[in-house]
Amino acid sequence: MRTAHLAVEVSGFGRHPEAWRVAGVPREALLTPAHHIGTAQLAAQAGADFLALPDSFGPDSLLDAVAIAARVAPVVPGIGLVPTATTTHTEPFHLSKAIATLDLVSSGRAGWEPAVSRTPEEAAQFGRKPAAPVADLWREAAEAIEVVVALWDSWEDDAVIRDVPTGRYVDRDKLHYVDHVGEFFSVKGPSITPRSPQAHPLVVVREEPDSLAVAARWADVVRIAAPDLGAAHATRERIRTAVADAGRDPDDVAVLLDVEVLLDADETAARRAYDDLGEHPAQTLRVVGGPDEFVAVLAERAVDGVTAVPLALPGGLRVLADEVAPRLLAAGLRVPADPTATLRGRFGLSRPANRFSGV
Repeated sequence: MRTAHLAVEVSGFGRHPEAWRVAGVPREALLTPAHHIGTAQLAAQAGADFLALPDSFGPDSLLDAVAIAARVAPVVPGIGLVPTATTTHTEPFHLSKAIATLDLVSSGRAGWEPAVSRTPEEAAQFGRKPAAPVADLWREAAEAIEVVVALWDSWEDDAVIRDVPTGRYVDRDKLHYVDHVGEFFSVKGPSITPRSPQAHPLVVVREEPDSLAVAARWADVVRIAAPDLGAAHATRERIRTAVADAGRDPDDVAVLLDVEVLLDADETAARRAYDDLGEHPAQTLRVVGGPDEFVAVLAERAVDGVTAVPLALPGGLRVLADEVAPRLLAAGLRVPADPTATLRGRFGLSRPANRFSGV
């Protein structure tokens, strides 16, 4: 039986809007490298497969998630980094370069969570096109991912030759035009970034009604929200059916349940901390309690793993690192991570062949 996957999402001082009051550090800390490096280190100590860094073009996103990941990558080893980058107002050529660069500077630990920008306010910041129906946005996202993946393949692995006598840095026969013409994009290519260590960094898609077809075709990991484990399992089975219908092996796609967490030494302490924050509606299954309550969620194996979303930082991450991680290892739900593994490797995925060379 497969071990459970574990990811961690960090945003600001936590998902709870009042978390900044109890964080013990000023809001300005969010603008410092130390804050982001520190949270990534705690997530790595917790043994997480990857750290998810949400982002949007809304007013709550202070910093660019891809840039944060690139800053963290060289100094925090042993954990994948999956920033969100929207496809709605960003060209796929730029996205392919940014994520491939992250894969290079992280030595193969990069992922990408495509997202769509839905609001008129976000559209107005760019002024190029109005807000569109969500179904149209995800159809555009599907085409953007298709272009990005093609651009990742536009350099063969051995395209860089550095032939000093002839003055050739690359073998131009091993660079390929993608020549994409579609409903939303026309991209000739090739990329200007060499093929990265993973070739195709991990693609993570959030499940929602209009994104299911995108996830079935392109996702390596699907993140879901559900109020309980029964609903989560039903969603997993629906996703696996969609993946199979798209002609892919469902075992190549991991389904991770978002779990909001506020963890402390025991349930009493956790409830006290939650009361200090105040009530806030849950967006998915929520665990307020001690380490054992969180371990019990993974032990049910209703899905392939979870993405822990702390309501308050950094305390929730410390409990994951100090108390939860050892329990998961002892229960056989996790195994010690291979520090040399790529992010694809941590999910049991092979390095894809290049569509232009077959290698």
